[in-house]
Amino acid sequence: MISVRGLSLAIHGQPILRDMSFDLRAGEVFGLVGESGSGKSMTALALMRLLPQGSRLSGHATIDGADLTALSEAEMCALRGNRIGMIFQEPMTALNPVQTIGEQVAETLRVHRGTPRAEARARAAEVLARVGLPSERFGLDRYPHQLSGGQRQRVCIAMAIALRPALLIADEPTTALDVTTQAQILDLLKRLVAEDGMALMLITHDLAVVAGMADRLAVMQKGEIVESGPT
Repeated sequence: MISVRGLSLAIHGQPILRDMSFDLRAGEVFGLVGESGSGKSMTALALMRLLPQGSRLSGHATIDGADLTALSEAEMCALRGNRIGMIFQEPMTALNPVQTIGEQVAETLRVHRGTPRAEARARAAEVLARVGLPSERFGLDRYPHQLSGGQRQRVCIAMAIALRPALLIADEPTTALDVTTQAQILDLLKRLVAEDGMALMLITHDLAVVAGMADRLAVMQKGEIVESGPT
């Protein structure tokens, strides 16, 4: 469903990613592992086209027949959150501290679908309930600082899946969480993949996590995939 061929990235002339090639299939968990600094997160940011100034991206990454490397910023804005969702490593910095959780989940619906505010809020309540934050216990008017780390990460997941994207990228989604909460978040992601048939790209340095979650994995070192195959 998502095909990456010869993806390379340089920042101010310094090679960061070299000739990355892999495929992601619907309903599959693809693990991307490697040591710190191997280029895992930059691979995700390259697919999202959220790159720093001075970046030069080459190669091809196609989704729904569209080459992500050739799209304009306006076209990428239409894809982000709609066809490609991303869960970032630290939920407190991924969420807006001055917006309620209901507003943040509803915003995705209003921006991409033009959903009326009341309808978007109702849909936000449904999505938050689906990730384990029912409105009767976790009101839509709560702010991120009023939630625990695991609950904040669930809000980030709700934002990422609100429009049922084809690809969900999870960049170290459980690093900042305790072991029990980590297991709950991973179980939630696995269930969402099974129910929605999306592809999940799971970036982690935790081999136990990838062993229990991923169908296939690729190992990165120094910006390259050095090994790949079934888990």
